Amino acid sequence: MQVIICGGGVIGACSAYFLARRGVSVTVVEKTGVASAASGKSGGFLALDWNDGSPLAALARRSFELHGQLAEQCAHDWGYRRLDTLSVAASATRDVSEFGRGPLPDWVSPCAALQGPLGTSQTTAQVHPAQFTQAMMQMAQDAGATVIIGSARSLIRHADGDTVAGVLVDGQAHHCDAVVIAMGPWSALAAAWLPLPAVHGLKGNSVVFRPDAQISAHALFSEVELGQRQMLSPEIYPRPDGTVYVCGLSSQQPLPENSAIVLPDDGAADQIRNAAATVVPALKSAEIVAEQACYRPVTNDGLPLIGAIAGAPGAYVATGHSVWGILNAPATGEAIAELIVDGQSAIDLTAFRPERMVKSGRCPSP
Repeated sequence: MQVIICGGGVIGACSAYFLARRGVSVTVVEKTGVASAASGKSGGFLALDWNDGSPLAALARRSFELHGQLAEQCAHDWGYRRLDTLSVAASATRDVSEFGRGPLPDWVSPCAALQGPLGTSQTTAQVHPAQFTQAMMQMAQDAGATVIIGSARSLIRHADGDTVAGVLVDGQAHHCDAVVIAMGPWSALAAAWLPLPAVHGLKGNSVVFRPDAQISAHALFSEVELGQRQMLSPEIYPRPDGTVYVCGLSSQQPLPENSAIVLPDDGAADQIRNAAATVVPALKSAEIVAEQACYRPVTNDGLPLIGAIAGAPGAYVATGHSVWGILNAPATGEAIAELIVDGQSAIDLTAFRPERMVKSGRCPSP
């Protein structure tokens, strides 16, 4: 069996890994580079139970388990570790520590307040997303997968006009038995070839700092008062390599042609630094390792698209994971491999079927 995966992000890499482990011949087609978009520039935060009570619960719990297994079983180091997660409030204009509910790590501002715990080392963890994605792709290649840098332009069909027979990549035909669309927000381009619901890109800015201070394994979700009627909610993730990733500033901008030309918003780094330094003073003068931005793939109902595409035998989709792409990538890749090889997945994917929105009339015509 031959499968082509369109997209070299974390979903494509995990799908390639689990398929290649099943003995499937896999080719990944990636326009820019492995982990070049959100898969390389996100926070890499993992949570066991934050999706409980939603359709994502089983997927997230299975994926959290797989993250731990992969980190233990594989030789690659992608910065996986368990950590405690805290909710913190801070203000640039006043001391709010009196409203705290307990002690904070010593690298957090003494004027900040602990609002409460959000997770423990049993329920929250992290990875370095670029390193994780690249390692998964490398392990897929070690198992026989191939990566092609190029643009998927259209699908090749069998004589019946519906069944997928391959992908046209920069004018060259690549034949296969199944195609997986996993291009993040750029999966919207495949709506010209397949009956897919809308996938949008939500832009997020982030900064990676390298402070001199030693910072422990705690993830912080914070609410920061910068001035009158000005609030930001930076998410602060110290990493094992000594850097600190901070995000929390989004914007609505048109999706560019590819990830290589995505730039941070003007002034975003300064806003992020000011907010983050209010919580973690060591970030005020810390070296900036990276100023970056990426587009997260989102759908109209907030749930990912995972499964076979109705009316196009041999076509599958795995995208639209929003902020939970890194978390849910392993279980998504495992499910896609099971669907293609076995015809069904162990996890119930009913809530993620692409036709759920096609039937409601919200899908553009192919």
